[in-house]
Amino acid sequence: MLIDRLIEGTWDTFVMIGVSSVITLLLGIPLALILVATSRDGIFEARWANNVLGSVVNVIRSIPFLILMVALIPITRLIVGTSYGVWAAIVPLSAAAVPFFARIAEVSLREVDRGLVEAAQAMGCKRWHIIWHVLLPEARPGIVAGFTITVVSMINASAVAGAIGAGGLGDLAYRYGYQRFDTDVMLTVIVLLVVLVTVIQFGGDKLALKLNKRI
Repeated sequence: MLIDRLIEGTWDTFVMIGVSSVITLLLGIPLALILVATSRDGIFEARWANNVLGSVVNVIRSIPFLILMVALIPITRLIVGTSYGVWAAIVPLSAAAVPFFARIAEVSLREVDRGLVEAAQAMGCKRWHIIWHVLLPEARPGIVAGFTITVVSMINASAVAGAIGAGGLGDLAYRYGYQRFDTDVMLTVIVLLVVLVTVIQFGGDKLALKLNKRI
């Protein structure tokens, strides 16, 4: 039944995006903080570490997702025990999204008024307190907006991953919509993806706006 396949494909996509999003959030924000804190005039200035970490981030970001997914097959097998299916797709999805989100979050953190950081330093605040009570709260709207963009890009990537065996709506569109020339399946998958992206973008924009008004 088409409806059963659509339900299964939608659920698989939710799992891929949901787990990858959590991993991206948990790793991307600390990575962005390290990039900002270790930069020139940062509160933990270490330019050599910043240059090395920044170079690694740039290299990963420059690799197209399809190539990255294939290159990570040995690591994916090591982590999840297989290179095929929903859970196997989470590894390359996260690997691609973490540096992408980290750079966006880094921009938001750098836009925090330098005067606020200097005022906190003048009051004797510890560097970790400045990160937790100044940088993160002030950058929250930009971080939320950036995370929304990241999740939307992950949905696009998950469709690519599905086309080469990861499951989800991409797999459904490829196997039934493309290989079997089933226009109904293809159009249905497109509508579902458009709705999913629209809902996520709308929710992220509303949350970012609400956080911005609180600052």
